[in-house]
Amino acid sequence: MKIAFVGKGGSGKTTLSSLFIRHLAATGLPVIAVDADINQHLGAALGLDETEAATLPAMGAHLPLIKDYLRGSNPRIPSSESMIKTTPPGEGSRLLRVCEDNPVYDACARTVALDDSAVRLMATGPFTESDLGVACYHSKVGAVELCLNHLVDGREEYVVVDMTAGSDSFASGMFTRFDMTFLVAEPTRKGIAVYRQYKEYARDFGVPLKVVGNKVQGPEDLAFLRDEVGEDLLVAVGHSDWVRAMEKGRPTRFVYLEEDNRHALETLHRTADAAYSRRDWERYTRQMVHFHLKNAESWGNAKTGVDLAAQVDPSFVLFEGTAAPQPA
Repeated sequence: MKIAFVGKGGSGKTTLSSLFIRHLAATGLPVIAVDADINQHLGAALGLDETEAATLPAMGAHLPLIKDYLRGSNPRIPSSESMIKTTPPGEGSRLLRVCEDNPVYDACARTVALDDSAVRLMATGPFTESDLGVACYHSKVGAVELCLNHLVDGREEYVVVDMTAGSDSFASGMFTRFDMTFLVAEPTRKGIAVYRQYKEYARDFGVPLKVVGNKVQGPEDLAFLRDEVGEDLLVAVGHSDWVRAMEKGRPTRFVYLEEDNRHALETLHRTADAAYSRRDWERYTRQMVHFHLKNAESWGNAKTGVDLAAQVDPSFVLFEGTAAPQPA
């Protein structure tokens, strides 16, 4: 299951995504956590100290390795240099699975211990000095999109992505890669404005969206959210002493998270799990191809010097039973 957490900057989406990751790991489920936000805070929210968080490998820095591995023996892709962030898999491509070891995870993932469990953490990487003034952050997130395009995951396997803030998520087709998107919204006009943008953009692509109210301090806040988002409001989260201690670098064991907040995470889990029955791998593959062709026409063909439409394998549909070649 692929789950995204989105919301405006400061809404608490990184905190909520880290709590959901901890909840899943505590239930014994395999989890890959991905920090795809421009502000790289997910590692710290999962308990890494500043030094550990700063030394996480950047997926963007390993993009040549990622491309070369995923290309496999796909005859439609003559070189990894011709791959872009939206390149879809086809016959001969190597696919990623949550519960496996592969060169991509070896290079880009690190194991993070969480009480009696652990998760794999991957991060796009922060801006570097050489990026300032010349690079777009979405070029870094491209490594995440390419991996998601080649990912085959099952019902009880989770990939949880902390997305970049606001409507920047729509700068690529990555917003269509998820079984469920949780939008974290504060009970404010700004928080609701991001929800309305996301709802409008996502509508045409059938993106499942639920709102998680955060920083809700009482009945008036809850009523405001219900009035503004209606049935999309799934659950609301209030103040947490456990989170406050975590943010100070002094967390207790996760089992001591407040009961109301544990119940909220259980609701998120049930909702994500229920989305599995609505999976449509043909639509998923079709949307992947749609955005690839758009990117090819707008900039990809000019950048690579080749016709990227030729990378599309019309007979290929990504699904859980898709066979992939083994690494040499």
